[in-house]
Amino acid sequence: MPFILPELPYDEISFGGLISAETFDFHHGKHHKAYVDRTNALVANDVALSGAPLSKVITVAKAKGNTQLFKNAAQIWNHSFYWQCLTPEKQAPSGQLKTMIDESFGSVEKLLAKFKEEAVAHFASGWAWLIVDGGTLKITWLHDADTPLVHDMKPLLTIDVWEHAYYIDYRNARPDYVDALLANAINWEFVAENLDGQGLSRADQS
Repeated sequence: MPFILPELPYDEISFGGLISAETFDFHHGKHHKAYVDRTNALVANDVALSGAPLSKVITVAKAKGNTQLFKNAAQIWNHSFYWQCLTPEKQAPSGQLKTMIDESFGSVEKLLAKFKEEAVAHFASGWAWLIVDGGTLKITWLHDADTPLVHDMKPLLTIDVWEHAYYIDYRNARPDYVDALLANAINWEFVAENLDGQGLSRADQS
């Protein structure tokens, strides 16, 4: 079966001015959909990948140096994970996640400051990631369409820092966009769920 554009886990208007319905319309309805459409077209005549899970398409494309297929398929996965990292209802880390944040960064505030630093400083397009590595939380970034799937990472949280993620609402003010999401729109329940090491599967498609 062809890959699909996953539905958003919330209504487009539910974030108000934080993330506008227009941004969702372009970012999800046009950009994300374009990655899905291109990937389906690229694998349509590939017998080896016909019916393969999205994760396999990504890893095979990377291994074979098929850059066009890799970038489009990886962006399906990256965006599918990103949407789940957001919520219109303000949350705070708690339980095991809060303990691990304190152990790894000193406090939630220090984690958010470090995450913002990485997200804002990344040159051009890419993704800022919070991952778990051997029981320790770490912050990293991946450039362009690169994805944790090909780096043996266990992702917990991501923020999209491609300009199409924020330009309608924040113009070129990436720091304001990152601040707004970190302070008001992170789905910490989803982040905590990914501590089980199964985060990669939560944006996959069969």
